Amino acid sequence: MSSPQAGTEVELWDYAGMFPETEIGAPMIVTYDPEDPSRILTQSWVKDPPPNLPAYGTAAIAAFFLLGTVALVFRRRWILRNWPSDASVAGSAKAHGSKSVRLTKP
Repeated sequence: MSSPQAGTEVELWDYAGMFPETEIGAPMIVTYDPEDPSRILTQSWVKDPPPNLPAYGTAAIAAFFLLGTVALVFRRRWILRNWPSDASVAGSAKAHGSKSVRLTKP
C-alpha cells in the first residue's frame, strides 16, 4: 500500500542484505505492508527488485534439482523399457549354444 504522506521517518527493511543507496534526510517513496506497517521497502524495489546472489543462487539450485529429477525419471523409464527380459536373455543364451543357469534363492 502506498501513501503520499511526507515527513514520516521509517526504518527500511533490507532486501537480501542490501539497502537502497540514499543519503540521510533525502526524500524517498516507500511501500509498506498494511498488515505489518513496520515492513517497508522503497517503491522502486517493490516494482523492480535489484539483482542479488541469494535469489539467483536459490533459483539455480532449484533448477539443478528439478532438471536432475526429470533426467532420472526419463533414464529410469528408458531402462525399464529397454532392459532385456528373462525370457529374451535365456533365449539368446540358448541360441549361442551356451548353458544358462537361473539363480534363485533357497
